[in-house]
Amino acid sequence: MFGALAIAMLLTMLVLAVAWASIGVHGLLLGRMPGRWLQRRVRHPRLWGAGALFMVASWSAGSPSLLVIGIGLVALGHIAKLTP
Repeated sequence: MFGALAIAMLLTMLVLAVAWASIGVHGLLLGRMPGRWLQRRVRHPRLWGAGALFMVASWSAGSPSLLVIGIGLVALGHIAKLTP
């Protein structure tokens, strides 16, 4: 019983990581976010996408510093005002 629950939780985390990484790659390479909700809230998709990829890489590498960098880039993607 406990083993099946652990496997289900692991598979759920894996699916969420793949989805997060695919949205990050989409934002980083294409420069726009998928869906209306994300398009309205993310001002700089390339920063957001790079941050999302850093967050996924931190999970696979087990590095908390990569996670902090990723969270910072995702936050900058939401609020940053870049000057031309």
